[in-house]
Amino acid sequence: MLQPRRVPLRIACIRSLLSVFLLGAMSLAHADTAATTTAEPTASPTGIAAYARAHAAVVGLRTTVSDDARSAESLGRQRSGSGVLIGRDGLILTIGYLMMEAEQIQIVTHDNKTLPAKAVAYDLATGFGLVRTLLPLEGLEPVGFGTLDELRSGEPLMAVSGAQPDDAHGDVAMVYLVGKRAFSGYWEYHIESAAFTSPPIANHSGAGLFNQRGELVGVGSLLVGDAMGPGRRLPGNMFVPVDLLKPVLDEMQQTGSSATSRRPWLGVSSTEQSGRIQIIRVNKDSPAQQAGLQPGDLVLAVDGTTVATLEAFYKKLWARSDPDTEVTLTVLQGAELKTIRIRAVDRMRTMVKPSGI
Repeated sequence: MLQPRRVPLRIACIRSLLSVFLLGAMSLAHADTAATTTAEPTASPTGIAAYARAHAAVVGLRTTVSDDARSAESLGRQRSGSGVLIGRDGLILTIGYLMMEAEQIQIVTHDNKTLPAKAVAYDLATGFGLVRTLLPLEGLEPVGFGTLDELRSGEPLMAVSGAQPDDAHGDVAMVYLVGKRAFSGYWEYHIESAAFTSPPIANHSGAGLFNQRGELVGVGSLLVGDAMGPGRRLPGNMFVPVDLLKPVLDEMQQTGSSATSRRPWLGVSSTEQSGRIQIIRVNKDSPAQQAGLQPGDLVLAVDGTTVATLEAFYKKLWARSDPDTEVTLTVLQGAELKTIRIRAVDRMRTMVKPSGI
């Protein structure tokens, strides 16, 4: 049961946020009367109820991974964030790094109930993770999906995080969509579309991003300093859009990942530097380390094809049907130009399987 004194505060918060969203939507409509993608603002009880359900569907997520997990060194053994209830069977969507290689998973509701859960899937390609509660989430309704495609820059959205160790009731914040674009992560990760919002929220990991109808449009992944794009300083967050989940959701539940996640992995962290790819970290016991790659190396080409961006680097690397394959890199190591051959591996096979998959 929810604490009686907490309920009116929570409803008041939802009502207040809703009114701000509606004012923002009306401002957008006046600024661009030809736009049709923004939902018609309405302060109906139905609209308020949709936001309340969306808020309630976001839960806290706490995980523990084993000592021998590859991700323990970079992400830690104890992790906490959020997840969003998307299935009546207790299926919860989160950001994958929270539950990757987890041996113990707990769900924490807004009324501070703790329930055990098991891993269902981790998808390397999208970055999503799925877990399912082992006990029913009584009184909670799963949320529906919206789409990033219909959202416009400047549109007000609701970001919700679940219960955290330092915040037993989670957090609700109004944010604005400030960008939609492809995203390349330093950890051999690329998606063709991501949502960027501002102002930033601190508890972003796995947080739910909702449109004005209370539909889930994204899951929180990162804190960024360039939410509006490269060279434009604006702190914010990157959310992975649920549009990427829809085509692979069934496959993830059936197999534990998507086929696209089975691709070559080198084990490097990289950044773009003046039209070149610079290695900033080499994972321990990775194919890259075994081949002699070092932090500071500049990758100039993959299999003889020049690469100047992380996106080009990754796409050339992944353009293979077999993940366990040899990759040839042209590398500037100090003042020496080298050709380095690396036997890539399937990243999914190198990780400890989360309990449940």
